[in-house]
Amino acid sequence: MTNFISVQLKKASEVDLAKPLCKFIQQSYPGGDAQAEHCRAAEELSKLRKSALGRPLDKHDACLDTLLRYYDQLCSIEPKFPFSENQVCVTFTWKDAFDKGSLFGGSVKLALASLGYEKTCVLFNCGALASQIAAEQNLDNDEGLKAAAKHYQFASGAFQHIKDTVLSALNREPTVDISPDTVGTLSLIMLAQAQEVFFLKATRDKMKDGIIAKLANQAADYYGDAYKQCQYKDTLPKEVFPVLAAKHCIMQANAEYHQSILAKQQKKFGEEIGRLQHAADLVKTVVSRYDEYINVKDLVDKINRALTAAKKDNDFIYHDRVPDLKDLEPIGKASLVKSTPVVVPLSQKFMDLFEKMVPLQVQQSVSVYNQRKADLVNRLIAQMREATTLANGVLASLNLPAAIEDISGDTVPQSILNKSKSVIEQGGIQTVDQLIKDLPELLQRNKEILDESLRLLDEEETTDNELRTKFKERWQRTPSIELYKPLRAEGANFHCILNKAVQADGQVRECYQSHRDTIALLCKPEAELNAAIPSANPAKTLQGSEVVNVLRTLLAGLDEVKKEREQLEDDMKAVNFDMTSKFLAALAQDGAINEEAISVTELDRVYGSYTQKVQESLKKQEELLKNIQNAHQDFSKMKQSNNESNLREEVLKNLAVANDKFVELVANLKEGTKFYNELTEILLKFQNKCSDIVFARKTERDELLKDLQQSIAREPSAPSIPLPTYQTTPAGGSKPAASSTPTPAPRTMVGAKPQPPARPPPPVISAASSSPSASAPSGPAAAPAVAPAPGVGASSTAPSQAQGPPYPTYPGFPGYCQMPMPVGYNPYMYGQYNLPYVPSPVFQNPGQPPYPTPQQPGYPFPQQPYYPQQ
Repeated sequence: MTNFISVQLKKASEVDLAKPLCKFIQQSYPGGDAQAEHCRAAEELSKLRKSALGRPLDKHDACLDTLLRYYDQLCSIEPKFPFSENQVCVTFTWKDAFDKGSLFGGSVKLALASLGYEKTCVLFNCGALASQIAAEQNLDNDEGLKAAAKHYQFASGAFQHIKDTVLSALNREPTVDISPDTVGTLSLIMLAQAQEVFFLKATRDKMKDGIIAKLANQAADYYGDAYKQCQYKDTLPKEVFPVLAAKHCIMQANAEYHQSILAKQQKKFGEEIGRLQHAADLVKTVVSRYDEYINVKDLVDKINRALTAAKKDNDFIYHDRVPDLKDLEPIGKASLVKSTPVVVPLSQKFMDLFEKMVPLQVQQSVSVYNQRKADLVNRLIAQMREATTLANGVLASLNLPAAIEDISGDTVPQSILNKSKSVIEQGGIQTVDQLIKDLPELLQRNKEILDESLRLLDEEETTDNELRTKFKERWQRTPSIELYKPLRAEGANFHCILNKAVQADGQVRECYQSHRDTIALLCKPEAELNAAIPSANPAKTLQGSEVVNVLRTLLAGLDEVKKEREQLEDDMKAVNFDMTSKFLAALAQDGAINEEAISVTELDRVYGSYTQKVQESLKKQEELLKNIQNAHQDFSKMKQSNNESNLREEVLKNLAVANDKFVELVANLKEGTKFYNELTEILLKFQNKCSDIVFARKTERDELLKDLQQSIAREPSAPSIPLPTYQTTPAGGSKPAASSTPTPAPRTMVGAKPQPPARPPPPVISAASSSPSASAPSGPAAAPAVAPAPGVGASSTAPSQAQGPPYPTYPGFPGYCQMPMPVGYNPYMYGQYNLPYVPSPVFQNPGQPPYPTPQQPGYPFPQQPYYPQQ
């Protein structure tokens, strides 16, 4: 009677997890020991998948633990790797567990680039294997009963978890085996079987009959609900339905039987008989309908014996009235089982392979925080650099400090000499020329990488659109135009960045052309530089004046402000604070990360003092520049004004501006070179991402095309075509007489002597259709007299069609018997009918095929050769 239902495992296609995971790790994590450790963990995960899914699993707890450990690892990596079609793209392919396939194609399968799909299918296999292990338990001892109940309840919980999560995990229609309806029914079946195990244990432990009856009644209720859920569906194997119906009746019969014992103990003998009669009717139903699935002979005998004894006692002693079935009080229910909830980790041996890798949500939060920090630092640095550029511009326009150093009027000011020396040390005009020359090559390289990346997407999208147009609704996968939207947005952003970079390069070249001659002058030796600067008569009265001293003091103060800014910039760039721990703590505490609030608070704490120092530096410079401009006005009034002096001052101003522009150009060009080199790395990653997703889509496309070919091959090409009338009507035009029984095919009779076939009657050949060779008289005297075969009446006629397959008649074949042919009869010889003479015998070598007979008039079908039947 203990015939339990177990679930078949789903079969998975082989997948290499190590390669895509290692690629993501190398792109997302800096090199070193941590990266190598994460890559080793990815390889271990791939090996674990092969152990769990790449081989047949024994019905043993060790194999179940392997599946559970793999499921736990999937749950642990889900927040750490962005599994999707456009990021870490891994396509998981699983076959339907209940689909047996067909002659022209394989079983139904589904391929998705979704880790949730992989988790769902693995959990299904966990529940299925648990049901198989439970079904293998020895229910004759307590250990087997406990193990079976435990595994059935776990399987029920696994299927229930799939029912609750499968639609959100897949975001599309699943295969039938993991659909909510199917797994919901499986969960209820497993729960019913666990309840039945507790009923068996209670019976074995000889508990009170009232308790046993309630346990059996609850099991019957579970089986009945499961049967109702699937009786009008064909999702489960066909043998499940009769087993569920039989189990429902059996458990209900057991409940009635044990409740009858309780009624007997309470001296309710009529109720006892009524319940036993109901139990007997239930088991009769099982015997009559489901006997081939479940054997209930022992239960039938037990109930019948109890019913016979109860009737006998009641008839002779108690004479209690037997109530109707509807008047019996309902039996109570007692449930001792519940679905085991899926709480990760499921395995006690679980060890997180990626324990040291932070979750993806934390990675994303850290990335956003780093971007916020970079924006803040860049904004502060940009403010200081703009202020420095402004100060340099003001000083250049006032020819300071060269104006107060050029008191003699016939030598190169020391500040100009210092600037010239600095420009020469940095490579001078040749450095700028080389940097400007390198920019177009770097730009072109980045454009080619970006164009190639987008070309890959365009080609795959074109192919997808062509196949979608060809197969229409059969082409059921995410359209490439939708899937590539994030990548195309990213590519458009790169195009925008390159366009801005081209504009910036143009501005740099324009600035360089404007100041190239002056910068080249700064690169000359001191003698040539002095000769290129006009001389002027000195103003001796200005030497040692108070105005000059004030200007020198103010300029020294401005230089000090510039040096403080350089140090402040270095300090801000050196600040490095890891936010991983804070985000991990927030995720553990709240289950989510409010990145903006945490980042803003931390940035204010770390960079608040630097922001204040920058503002103080800007304010101090503003005051210094104001005082310098006022002091320079006094200096200009005191200075003797003439044309030579003005011309000299203009050249010195241009040289000071050229120095500032040289420093700015070199900084911008080096920054541009660095920008293009870093952008190349980013674009290469983008190209790899595009290449990976295109390759994954190609693999998915090939799988889908293969499935479509198989499904198209399974479809009927045309409806059944009725046979023409002439193929179903004899030559004479009249319908053949209906036969009550079909003509059996010839059979080989063991031990019986083979009989020769009946000779077909000679056909009637009209004179018009007779050949000259066959125009002899066809009277009775001309036909050779042939005796009929033994056992065959003279009225036998030749069948119009072959009566079964031909049988070999060569020596050595079982049943071969050389039959003597009647005199003058050879069915294999041409022109044998209606001949005026007896044909000469023609012998056929054993094993040779017979000669075909020609088509004779009057036969609607091609004549079939006759063979001696065995």
